Amino acid sequence: MRRNYTFIAAAALLLASGFAPANDQGAVVSWEALAQVTVTKQKDRYVPEFSKQIVALDKREVRLRGFMLPLEQGARQKHFLLSAQPPECAFCMPGTAEQFAEVRTRMPVKYVTEPITLSGTFVLVRDESGGLLYRLNEATLVDK
Repeated sequence: MRRNYTFIAAAALLLASGFAPANDQGAVVSWEALAQVTVTKQKDRYVPEFSKQIVALDKREVRLRGFMLPLEQGARQKHFLLSAQPPECAFCMPGTAEQFAEVRTRMPVKYVTEPITLSGTFVLVRDESGGLLYRLNEATLVDK
């Protein structure tokens, strides 16, 4: 009986930290959880070091919730940034690298200013891709 309580307590702690088990398709990975990354200088470049929890999400289906930042003109977007924070102006980036994910969707998504939830394959960016740390590929809009 005590093992069951330990398992339940561990599961509750995992969910409270922003990480959901891989089979929990309804949970959204929090931006606070994605902030668990450090950047270190190795020779002449900076390299991200992701926490074990973030590494466990790599190439898995996850949900992210955030604000669209279009990269192209148009009312419908297939390639955009998802941000933890809403933009304050059209020319300002509302956060740091761990607060963004590059998104590529299966179908165009209508641009909105309210937060949206997307489901897709989460990928850690380990190369020097413009300072981004996360990608969400083959993403689809999740109904509210």
